[in-house]
Amino acid sequence: MRQGHTYTRAFELETKQHELLGIDLGEGVPRRALVLGLVLYALWTGSLLLLFGFPSKITFTAYFLPPLLVTIYGTQKSRTLDRRWNITRWAIGTRYLVLGHRPIICGGRRAASRSEWISRRARWAPKTAFLAGSPLAFLVDRFLGAEESIPAGAGSPVRLASRPRLYGPDAVLRAHGRRAVKHRQEAAE
Repeated sequence: MRQGHTYTRAFELETKQHELLGIDLGEGVPRRALVLGLVLYALWTGSLLLLFGFPSKITFTAYFLPPLLVTIYGTQKSRTLDRRWNITRWAIGTRYLVLGHRPIICGGRRAASRSEWISRRARWAPKTAFLAGSPLAFLVDRFLGAEESIPAGAGSPVRLASRPRLYGPDAVLRAHGRRAVKHRQEAAE
């Protein structure tokens, strides 16, 4: 069996910013991380300035630290999928927990009915299992719905146990029958 190798990761070139507003940044900061950090600071600090005004000495940390931590840890390569940043994985995971996803059935030929979607309780179950025995269990049931209210799904997956077979030309000839041979002979004439 043939195997292919992908060499594109070896050719990844990351642009770096070596100077910013006249300040030397040494070996440089990756530009994509710098842009993400600037956008996060603008959104976070701008919204806090609109809500609470200018920071004091005590609240300056709340204005400065969250975007810095998200930028530092978010722009690192993911351990599970090295082609993505952590912030991408966080966004996809959050979207899945909040919105779920619409299943693709028959390659998109048929739209999934509502009972075939993964329920909110099934999506959140691993994250909220520790709250089931706590005093907050009623909030979990209210947010996720009671376990009895889960609609019946499409059923369990069908396991396929197919085995490939190699047919020779004689078997193919028998499968197509004599008409295929006649058509070839007529086409040749």
